[in-house]
Amino acid sequence: MIPEIEKLLNEQVKYEAKASAQYLSMASWADTNGYNGVANFFYTQSEEERVHMTKLVKFINERSGNAVIPAIDKPRDDFKSLMELFEVFLESEEFVTAKINNIIYECLQFKDYNVHNFMQWYVAEQLEEEATARDLLDKLKIIGDDKSGHYLFDRDINSFQPEEPAN
Repeated sequence: MIPEIEKLLNEQVKYEAKASAQYLSMASWADTNGYNGVANFFYTQSEEERVHMTKLVKFINERSGNAVIPAIDKPRDDFKSLMELFEVFLESEEFVTAKINNIIYECLQFKDYNVHNFMQWYVAEQLEEEATARDLLDKLKIIGDDKSGHYLFDRDINSFQPEEPAN
């Protein structure tokens, strides 16, 4: 494995681990604030990010690289509102998309088409993740501070979640 690409992939492992922990923290916040639907949404998101991380770890190791399992910092847990929760969700997904795009760029520079091909799954996944985050944030902007709107959003959120892309 090209050392520069291996380094980027290991950094991506850390970003996926951080996103998983962040979404778990967001699920916990939602749970303790009475938003069971939102909590379930973020528990699912957390698990998806863990799966994304594991997929990268396996890929690195299968390609004769050395996957590094990262230590991660405590995720943020001081949310003030549903709106803030989903703003952080979108920011996180945009950050991960930028990092994946950088890996794709570097793969092309090094002519590492095998990793480039593998990363296309992540590109498709990020398109869906960002679209979901934007859609949910847009719905919350429409709802504003309306408590009955928050109740309905919480009740219906899991019907908005797209299917996981095929491997």
